[in-house]
Amino acid sequence: MATRRLPEWIRSESPAAAMSAHIRRNSYDKGLPTVCTEARCPNRAECSRNGTATFLILGDRCTRNCRFCAVRHGTPLPVDPHEPERVASAIAALELRHAVITSVTRDDLPDGGAVAFASTIHAIRNSSPSTTIEVLVPDFHGNKESIDQVIRARPEVIGHNVETVPRLYPLVRSAASYERSLAVIGHVANSGSGIVSKSGIMVGTGEGREEIVRVIHDLVKVGCLVLTIGQYLRPTRGHHPVARFVTPEEFAALRELAQAAGIQHVVSGPLVRSSYRSGDILTKFRSAVRS
Repeated sequence: MATRRLPEWIRSESPAAAMSAHIRRNSYDKGLPTVCTEARCPNRAECSRNGTATFLILGDRCTRNCRFCAVRHGTPLPVDPHEPERVASAIAALELRHAVITSVTRDDLPDGGAVAFASTIHAIRNSSPSTTIEVLVPDFHGNKESIDQVIRARPEVIGHNVETVPRLYPLVRSAASYERSLAVIGHVANSGSGIVSKSGIMVGTGEGREEIVRVIHDLVKVGCLVLTIGQYLRPTRGHHPVARFVTPEEFAALRELAQAAGIQHVVSGPLVRSSYRSGDILTKFRSAVRS
């Protein structure tokens, strides 16, 4: 299959050298991978300037092999009991105003890694009390106690991405379940914790507009408050192909559609990713709630 040429609206800024070196010194040199690099995020430069970064905990190898994701898969290493403190130390050194913590999926762990998430949140609170925290969690195989462990740690935001439409799960997320992902978001949204529930979807994987509409309405039903919508970009030729490039006008229309359906805050655009402008989104969301 021929490689698709990127349209002119899919452009990203190269990470600033000084900031990239600063992040590397305080993350990779301490054995802490960031999703910014592992997942080849196109927004590294902007997030660096805005004082945000996304850390990848529980190693850099996922026990699943989703066909859209650039993160490596395979047999993971044992959990590092000192990782929460090392992540917190890096965040303090970087003086981040907003930190996003995510992980590879660890189906090999009985709790799916929930204790590691909770411990990392507590460690960040101790060393950087003014830093707001967002976690992007796996589905924990639907284990509600695991989700509750993260909720009890009280991050400001808990996100879990549905990623794509139900019909494409066998092709894109074969080890995942659409219904299970919705249930994770719903459990957070209906926990009474006041934590912001968030999800994200990719477009351009072969879905139809009505299928996107269904996903949006399903997210509204379970109580999702914040939604990101972005263009799927194929990491390598071995990954799921890009079916089409969605135009900026279509992204704007999807944002309006999702807001009209009841999602309180929507960020939609070609280069939008799960943690894109996440600190600003949280600030705007809180302002809207207060008003």
